[in-house]
Order: sequence, then structure tokens, then C-alpha cells
Amino acid sequence: MSDKSTQPLSPLASRRRLLGAAGASLLLLATPTALRAAVRGAVPSVLAVRVWPAPDYTRVAIEYDAPLKYSHFLVKNPDRLVVDLEGVEFNGVLQGLANKIAPDDPNIRLLRAGRFKPGVVRLVMELKNEVKPQVFVLPPVGEYGHRLVLDVYPLTPPDPLLALLDDKGGRGEAGPARAEGEGAARNEAPAEPRPEVRPDAQPETRAGARQRGKPPVVDRLVTITLDPGHGGEDPGAIGRGGSYEKNVTLSVARRLKARIDAEPNMRAVLTRDSDFFVPLQMRVQKARRIQSDLFVSIHADAFIRPDARGSSVFALSERGASSSAARYLAQKENEADLIGGVNIDVRDPILARTLLDLSQTATISDSLKLGSAVLGELGAINRLHKENVEQAGFAVLKAPDIPSILVETAFISNPEEEKRLNDEAYQDKIADAILSGIRKYLAKNPPLAKSKLARLD
Repeated sequence: MSDKSTQPLSPLASRRRLLGAAGASLLLLATPTALRAAVRGAVPSVLAVRVWPAPDYTRVAIEYDAPLKYSHFLVKNPDRLVVDLEGVEFNGVLQGLANKIAPDDPNIRLLRAGRFKPGVVRLVMELKNEVKPQVFVLPPVGEYGHRLVLDVYPLTPPDPLLALLDDKGGRGEAGPARAEGEGAARNEAPAEPRPEVRPDAQPETRAGARQRGKPPVVDRLVTITLDPGHGGEDPGAIGRGGSYEKNVTLSVARRLKARIDAEPNMRAVLTRDSDFFVPLQMRVQKARRIQSDLFVSIHADAFIRPDARGSSVFALSERGASSSAARYLAQKENEADLIGGVNIDVRDPILARTLLDLSQTATISDSLKLGSAVLGELGAINRLHKENVEQAGFAVLKAPDIPSILVETAFISNPEEEKRLNDEAYQDKIADAILSGIRKYLAKNPPLAKSKLARLD
């Protein structure tokens, strides 16, 4: 009796076996979302809906497990955005949309969904004002499946410069970011000389002040843009204890803003003041629109090894990264737009040319000076990962006219440092160290006069 298992296969049977093995390999490589879609015959199912309200815009991210077709249009009186999803199951996620919108959402009044006709689910977004919506899809990336993004921008966007003017009366307030029991005393006796505020002083060049050995003269407030990394759909790095980088960076930035605003000659502006995503180029654009003097992006590093630790400061590089680790970090941070989600059809051509402008030698030099001052202060509260300011092609540092640094406060991927990053007292120390470094930089590099547009008086 012959053994069939040892008999040679026909060409057709061999091809079938090869195809079957290949199919099995693809299933093994597929994500759980893709496997569910394959089992269900690729009929899209909505897995989650996330809403990220912000003054600039409100984002609604609809995640699903297979490609779908959609269409959208605006309706007036009252203002509504209508989105039709074809071939989608009407499930519990869609039924619960009304509970996703907070009463204080600045742009959306209500979001609801229902079966419009066979095979079509209709989403209706009731709006609080006229909007310019951006509706686009994102391919699967990281932990996310397919996403349909509804970005609702108010027809008249908020002006960050006017917001600064409106906030003039509130300068020096402690704000919600202050730790309990914290007073203004920590800023009354700085350890180093600070720029002197002289409203009647005439603008003076940096070189002139240095030659005469006088204290630096500042006839206006110094504006500092603080950029809490990540946000919204983009959590940033996630620690082993479950901490999100986006939450740590926002908390540190709020504390630092409170301290800067308490200074008599400084004011701070946040690129985001709550949990929402800001595209990298918009972070740069916000700083330039208010004619910021300095730009400080705040992050919490992560690495594949849990024993990596320490604080770092980075500046932009024109010639490539200063180390392989800096190159890795820049690539990781620059991928924020892929995870957070950017509409690639909407670009600012003027800003795009600006970001590609390599005539930034003077600004990079100032960035390195600022970074060195901040790094020295961070070294007093934490071990330094690198003793010098590193450089790489960070997209968020590419403002050609603003000294810009990226501060990696500590490694959130290190369990010990993750605990410290969640400690309010340590966050206060980080904020104090960064402010002290900024003071030292300004004492040696007082900012030049700028246009009246950016003044508060």
C-alpha cells in the first residue's frame, strides 16, 4: 500500500499548497483589527469614536476596521455637518455618539447617528457656529486602525495675538498649574542677573550692551512659546506604568507657564492648553504669529531599553544628527503627524518654504546657547543623558527666526524616572530648572526690539 504523503504532488496541487501557506502567513502577520474584518467579510465596523475639543478646532476621530466609502456636506439654518458612511454596521458605538460631546465644546452642540437608508449610516453634527470642516481618512498606524477624521474649524479662527492682549490683565496670576501652597517668593530673588525692564529705554543692540558691560536692557516683554509635545490622538511615549507622555508634558508646561507669567518681564503662550493634537508645522506657525522670542518644546523620552535614563536638550541641525540616538529620537518625534493625524491636502506653501529654508545659522547658534543654559540647570536636578546639547532635524524646531530647543525631561520608558515624572514636586523642579536656564540665556543675550504688533502696551 502506497503512502500518499510521500507521493510527488502535481503542479496544480503544489501551487494550491503554496498559496495556502502564503495565506496562512499573511493571517499570522495581520493585526487583530484586520483579522476581524477578514472573518466578517471586510464589512466595516466602527470600533471607537474619540472627540478632542479645543479653542482652535474640535476633532472627531472615527476608527473602523476596514476601508469604507463616505461623503459629507454642510447644511445651514441651523448649521450642521452631515457625513454618510456606506456599508457600515449601526452598532452600540454609533448609538452612544450623543454622550461624546461635552456641554462646553466650543464648536459642536450635538453629534448623533442613525440608519439613513439600507446600507448607509448618517452622522449629523449640530454646530454652535459656522465652520470650515476638513474631512479626511488616515491609514492604520501604530495601535490605530483606519480612521475617518472630522476636523471642525471655526470660520473665524481665534487670533493668538489678540488672546495675548486679552490676557494682559491676568499676567502674574498663579493659575491652576501652581502647586498648592506655592507663592511668588520663588521668583523674588533670582540667583542670576535678569534683564531689566525699562519702559522709557530706547532699543539697544546686544553687542552694544555687551561692550559697555551694562545690565541687559529690555523695553518690552519677552514672549516664550511653550510646546507640550503630542496630545489628542497622539499619546506620545507610554511608560510601563501606563503614563502617557502627552499628559506629563502638558502638566510640566502649565507649571512652567505659571512661573514665566509671574516674571515681570516675560509672558508664556502654550501651543496647546488641553488634550488635543496640534500638527508640527502649526506649532511653529503659532510661535511665529505671535512673534515669539523663544520656543521650548517639552517631551518625555522613551527608548527600547528600560535602563536608559537622564535629561537631554536638543537643537536643530543643518548637517544631520549629532548622534544615532538623536537621529532616532528626531525620526520618532517627527512621526507625530502620522499618529496624531494631519490632512495632507491642506498645506501652507509659505510655511513649507520657510521650513525648508536652511539660512538658519544665526538662529541655531542662539538655540545652542539657550539649550546649553537649560541643560546646565537640568543637570542640577537629574542625571544628564548627554553632557552637551545634541542636534537633529526636528520638524518642530524649524522656525528660521526663533531660537528653539526641545527638552527631554526624562525617560518615561524607565520605570524609576516614570514615577518621578508623575510626581508634582519633581515637575516643579523641572519647571524651575527650565526657567532658570531661560533667565541665564536672556541675561547674556537680551532680545532685540521687535515690531509694535507684539507689544502689550
